Amino acid sequence: MKHRLSRTKPFWCFLVVLFALPVLPHPLHVPEYWITLLNYIGLYSIVALGLVLLTGVGGMTSFGQAAFVGVGAYATAYLTTRFGVSPWIALFVGIALTALVALVIGAVTMRLSGHFLPLGTIAWGLSLYYLFGNLEALGKYDGINGIAPLSAFGLSFESGRSIYYLIWAVVLIALISIQNLLNSRPGRAIRALRGASAMAEAMGVNTAWMRVVIFVYAAILAAISGFLFAHLQRAVNPTPFGLNHGIEYLFMAVVGGVAHVWGAILGAAILTVVQDYLQSWLPVLLGQSGNFEIIVFGVLMVALLQYARQGVWPFVARWFPRGPYARAPEQADPLPRRERVPAGEPLLVVDRARKEFGGLVAVNDVSFELTAGQIVGLIGPNGAGKSTTFNLVTGVLQATRGEIHFRGERIDALNSREIVRRGIGRTFQHVKLLPSMTVLENVAIGAHLRGSSGVLRSLARLNAAEEARLMFDAAEQIRRVGLEEHMYDEAGSLALGQQRILEIARALCCDPTLLLLDEPAAGLRYREKQQLAELLRKLKAEGMSVLLVEHDMDFVMNLADRLVVMEFGTRIAHGLPEEVQNDPAVVEAYLGGVD
Repeated sequence: MKHRLSRTKPFWCFLVVLFALPVLPHPLHVPEYWITLLNYIGLYSIVALGLVLLTGVGGMTSFGQAAFVGVGAYATAYLTTRFGVSPWIALFVGIALTALVALVIGAVTMRLSGHFLPLGTIAWGLSLYYLFGNLEALGKYDGINGIAPLSAFGLSFESGRSIYYLIWAVVLIALISIQNLLNSRPGRAIRALRGASAMAEAMGVNTAWMRVVIFVYAAILAAISGFLFAHLQRAVNPTPFGLNHGIEYLFMAVVGGVAHVWGAILGAAILTVVQDYLQSWLPVLLGQSGNFEIIVFGVLMVALLQYARQGVWPFVARWFPRGPYARAPEQADPLPRRERVPAGEPLLVVDRARKEFGGLVAVNDVSFELTAGQIVGLIGPNGAGKSTTFNLVTGVLQATRGEIHFRGERIDALNSREIVRRGIGRTFQHVKLLPSMTVLENVAIGAHLRGSSGVLRSLARLNAAEEARLMFDAAEQIRRVGLEEHMYDEAGSLALGQQRILEIARALCCDPTLLLLDEPAAGLRYREKQQLAELLRKLKAEGMSVLLVEHDMDFVMNLADRLVVMEFGTRIAHGLPEEVQNDPAVVEAYLGGVD
C-alpha cells in the first residue's frame, strides 16, 4: 500500500491556507505588508516553475527568463496605455509575441550544449534588456507609467489584497499544468532529455523539438508573470528585467529544488523573505547602506551547492507521502499492433556496409541477412566492430558506403526516430534508464510513437484515455518479461540483470518487428544469463525476430539460429552455430590460435 499513497492531501492543505490568508478574522488578520510579500512570491513562483521544467527537468540552464517577464510586462503596458486595448487582449498578444520570440531564440539557443547554452541565454537576455531601455516607444529607461488595474466580471483587482487571488490562481494553474505535462507521454520524453537523449531518440522522441517546446512554455509562464507584475505595479521600466533578476529567478529554482515542481514555490518564498529581511537588517547591523544581501546570497548559494545540491524541497518532501507518478489501469483498450511478418521472409539485409572514422575502418564491407522468426547472433571479440555495425542498423551512425534494407526498404540513410517508426526496437550496450522514474514509466517511453497527444492536450489533462492505453500496454510488456513485482519500483533500484530486462520490455513497448539487443548479457551472472536466454526463447516462440550483438559465444551458441562472427571490423564466418564453432578462423579469433 505504500505506493498507493496520494499527494493530494498536502496540495489541498496548501490551497486552503493560501486562499484563506487574506480573509482571516481579527486579530489574525494578515497585514498588507505580508500580502504584498506573498504577491511577489507568487509572481516569482510562476517564473521559477518554468525554470524547473526547463532547467531541472529538461537540463537546459537559462539566465534570461527575466527578459521574457519584460516582454509580457511591456506588451500589456504599451497596448493598454497607448491604444486603450483591454488588458486581457494585451495578455494574449503578449503570450503570442513571447511564444514567437522564444521560438526563434529557442531554435538557435537550444542547439547549444555545455557552457555555451547558459552563455547563449545570457546573450539574448542582455539583448532584450537593452532593447527595452533604448526604444523610444517603450519610454527608454524611464519606462511606461499609468497602467490601469485589472478588472473582470465586475471584480476589480486594484488593491494588492484583491489581486492576490488572481496571482495565486495563476500559480496553481501553472503548477498543475506542469505536473499534468510531466505525467504524460510528452512529459516522459521531456524527463528523458537530461542524460538520456540518445535513448529517447531511439524510442522515437524528437528531442530537439522537445527542447524548444519547453523553452517556449517556460517563456510563456514568465510573460504571464510579467503581465501580472505590470498591473500590480501600474508601471514598468527595464530594471526588473535585467540579468541580475534572471540570475535571481534561477537561484529560486535551485534553492527550492530545481528538479521539483513544488521546489519552485518554496525557493521563491525563501529568497523573497530572506532578501527582504536582509535588506532591512544588514544596513542596521553594518551601520551603512549597500547591496550587502548579494554577498550573503553568494555565501548561502555556495553552502547550498555544497551540502544540499538537490535544494531544500527534498528535506520538506519527507513529511509528505509520495506515490508513483503514474499507475497502470486494470483494463484499457489495446493499442494497435503491427502485423507479424511470416516466418522465413527476409527481414534485415546488410549489404557490404562500411564505416570509416577518418583513416580507421571500423566496419569493413560486412554483409549478412536475417529472416523473420530467427535469432541471429552477431558475435566477436571486444573491438570487433559489432556495436558499430549495430549502430549502423539503428541509425545512430551513418554508413560510409553500402546498403541496409529492412523489409525491402533502404534504411541506412534514416535517423534513429525513423528507424524505430518502421519497427526496429533496440536496447543499449550500457544500460540507459531514468533511474528516478518507476519501471512502468521507463517502459512506457518505448510506446512514445504509439501515442499522439501533444503538449497542449497534456497540459490540460485531455489525454487521460490515451495515457490509460499507453500505461496498460507498458504494464503488459513488464509482465511479459517477468518484472511485474517491480512495476512501481524506481528503475535505479534494480539489479543490473533486471535493468537489462527492463530495457527489453521498453523496446517491446515500441511494438517492433525486429528486436536488436546490444550485449544484453554483459556483466550478468550465470543464472541471470540463463534467465535472459529463457526470455529470448519465449519471445521467439511468440514470433519476435532478434538480432543479438554479443562477445560471449557460450551464451549465444545454444540460443541463436545463425551466427555472424566479426573480427577487426570484418566478417570472418557465418552460418549455423555448430558450423561456426568449428571454424578455424573463429577459434583463432577467440583463442588466439589453433593447435
